[in-house]
Amino acid sequence: MLSYIKRKLSESDASGANANASANGSTSVKASACISGQNSSKVNTEDILRKTSQMSLNNEVVPVGEDALLHELGYRNATDLQETIYDLLRSIRDPEKPCTLEDLNVVWEEGIFVMPPTRSNVSVVRIEFNPTVPHCSLATLIGLCIRIKVERGLPHNIKLDIYIKKGAHQTEEEINKQINDKERIAAAMENPNLRELVENCIKDEE
Repeated sequence: MLSYIKRKLSESDASGANANASANGSTSVKASACISGQNSSKVNTEDILRKTSQMSLNNEVVPVGEDALLHELGYRNATDLQETIYDLLRSIRDPEKPCTLEDLNVVWEEGIFVMPPTRSNVSVVRIEFNPTVPHCSLATLIGLCIRIKVERGLPHNIKLDIYIKKGAHQTEEEINKQINDKERIAAAMENPNLRELVENCIKDEE
């Protein structure tokens, strides 16, 4: 009887030890899985951050809206287009004086405005110029020179709106209509004498 009790106690201790070992094993497995999951999550996060950083460093910002249209035309932004147009205007010669329009402050870089595109997605540029005197008789010719020079100098289609600076000329409204009317512009350039004047003013210096 005594030996039977001892055997049962021994089996009970062994069973408890196995249960504890099993429980401890399960806990270890769970802990290991948790740690592994944490490490995996950490690695994945670091990998995503690394790849995102590389994309930020290697890729340019994707332009949208008006900037996207300017990029398609080959310009970095509106300022780039503005500077390109001013480089064309600055060398136009005054019809009467041995000076350029830049020298006389008839044109200036801040007088060039890149406007929102048309509904058909054509870029719009507004150019303002300032005649030397309010009664300048050659203001229309100067406006015509500006239009022809820019249209020839740019390799793509851009809508040009050319205006005399507000309050700078006595008949600015009438002149503005003339230099923004396609039919009047075409008729003017068919006149040989007027066309020669324009060509002499806008030709590049050799």
